[in-house]
Amino acid sequence: MNLASARAAEDAARASYGKLIAILAARSGDIAAAEDALADAFVQALRVWPEKGIPDRPEAWLLTVAKNRRTDAMRRSARITLTDEVPDMPDTIVDPDAIPDKRLELMFVCAHPAIDAALRTPLMLQSVLGADAVQIARVFLVPHAAMAQRLVRVKRKIKAARIPFVLPDEVDLSPRLDAVLQAIYAAFAIDWQDGAGDLSHEAHFLANLLADQMPDSAEAQGLAALIGFVEARRAAGVQDGIYVPLQDQNTDLWNHPLIDRAAHRLTRASALGKIGRFQLEAAIQSVHAQRHLTGETNWRALSQLYTGLLHLHPSIGAAVGRAAATAQDVGAIEGLRLLDLIDPADAKDFQPYWATRAHLLVDTSPQQAAEAYSRAIDLSTFEPATAWLVARRKALRSQLS
Repeated sequence: MNLASARAAEDAARASYGKLIAILAARSGDIAAAEDALADAFVQALRVWPEKGIPDRPEAWLLTVAKNRRTDAMRRSARITLTDEVPDMPDTIVDPDAIPDKRLELMFVCAHPAIDAALRTPLMLQSVLGADAVQIARVFLVPHAAMAQRLVRVKRKIKAARIPFVLPDEVDLSPRLDAVLQAIYAAFAIDWQDGAGDLSHEAHFLANLLADQMPDSAEAQGLAALIGFVEARRAAGVQDGIYVPLQDQNTDLWNHPLIDRAAHRLTRASALGKIGRFQLEAAIQSVHAQRHLTGETNWRALSQLYTGLLHLHPSIGAAVGRAAATAQDVGAIEGLRLLDLIDPADAKDFQPYWATRAHLLVDTSPQQAAEAYSRAIDLSTFEPATAWLVARRKALRSQLS
């Protein structure tokens, strides 16, 4: 197989999967059939491109072949006899850029009240954002096979119920919005550290698209701001293969224009006067972003924002963040006290808890700190972070010996 052709097909798959699925499924409402047609198109690309050459517009080629496959499948289901052959290189290419972006419509379809609330975000992650069932199952702590079966069933339900691929009106939109925001944020989080980057870039794009289409939604603005602030630090998070903690990052490597755009989104969200989870999380990232102007981090402000987030949207991530910020503000003892308030069952497999605990124990209980570092290392799935934790543990053990 020609490696260049395989790479081109892979790049097109990562960059345009959700967009093409949304276009293909918009008319019939059959997400599963759209996925099958696109999968066939990728197989066709891997067969044809090495012989005929990579087309100038791979995404358009894939859409055209997938539409042909989808049409053939529909005709077969109507018992019309057709040849199985699909032209190697279609004469007429469908231009996906000439078709309105249907991804948001598909996300709101996935958030329809007829869909089980627990499956709305997983369905969006797979069908619109291109996450695979293994990634989704890991996030939602369910077996891979069980998640795959649930997603198959819910796609059938969408087809059977003929849920329309349109943005709902304002009355129907608000109840669905939270699930859409959750899916975009989850996609960004899945890919942010240990992914290829395509899924997080897609989430960043969709967050801004949603915020542009819903200028009066404070949480849509807040999510776009949150992802913008975090995305702006991408280049500084890993240096020489080693994770760099946020407070140690070189702010010259941050994307300052992107920080400014995120700050504008957050200002707009605040002006709307409807506080929400994503606005608070964006405000936390905004405080960190101010270090590129002041040279310092306002840990007191961070501690207060995390406290507010815990009241509004309790989570172990917010609890650990509050403990870390408080420790920086008033000392490790208080930070450890706050960590001890977290349910041990929740903390057991939460890697940031153990990394934070290790850091706070270094000066007072180095042996316990080393044990906490070991637990954090065991739970780490991000190689640069693992390398950083191993280096910290090694330095600590050298002090103990």
